[in-house]
Amino acid sequence: MTILATDQAMRPDDLAVAAEERGFTSLWVPEHTHIPTSRRTPAPAGEPMPEEYKRTLDPFVALATAAAVTTRIRVGTGIALPAERDPIVTAKAVATLDHLSNGRFSFGIGYGWNVEELAHHGVDASQRRAVVRERVLAMQRLWADDEAKFSGEHVHFEPSWSWPKPVQRPRPPVLIGGAAGPTLFAHVAEFGDGWMPIGGAGLRTAVSELHRACEAAGRDPAEVQIMPFGTVPDAGKLVHYQSLGVAECVLRLPSAPAPKVLAALDAHARFLDR
Repeated sequence: MTILATDQAMRPDDLAVAAEERGFTSLWVPEHTHIPTSRRTPAPAGEPMPEEYKRTLDPFVALATAAAVTTRIRVGTGIALPAERDPIVTAKAVATLDHLSNGRFSFGIGYGWNVEELAHHGVDASQRRAVVRERVLAMQRLWADDEAKFSGEHVHFEPSWSWPKPVQRPRPPVLIGGAAGPTLFAHVAEFGDGWMPIGGAGLRTAVSELHRACEAAGRDPAEVQIMPFGTVPDAGKLVHYQSLGVAECVLRLPSAPAPKVLAALDAHARFLDR
């Protein structure tokens, strides 16, 4: 399940309990630190910008509340924006959440689409993919090494200690969201554990391209998870995904108060047995 968690929507801790009770396997929330008012970058679904984009909760705080009241359901960022985050601080947040949830955290990430939002964080949109790559690689060193160091164009730190380490080894799953393309697939093959496509159009061809990128990087494609994200389910679509080797699909919930969210959750639950 994924919901655009806000101060006006169903609380993520209450939603996590409800989703776990119904047998769902994961809960994902996205990230926007803020939304610039300029509107020079239009919203992905078109303008006017939906109100919930302006009101998103911090994903790590929201997911911590969800993990604290559940025992089985995975919690994940869907998606976090490493280009807008200090990598040392974010590595600590990821490791802490994985530690406190007993290894139930997944790190869904993306490159970001809002040019002004990125600029407010000092990142040129044309460099965002390179920035994300280095920041994630640097985080992986902090998760893995007792004395971690990293030196790149966008990230540099001297040998450092950082605990806790994540419960999941060598790291919590890193799943990269975005449209199919050579850069994204190269990044999945280099430092990712999966791809989170939005929408299923052309997915069969894209999966083949992702597998070729993994093989070129010396990775076994079977190690890489494909997790369609934000799906509005129907039986045919889910069967199609399963035929492509998809093991998990993240279904969309409305950003709304509890009664509307629970109604959608119950409607989605009918697909669980299938």
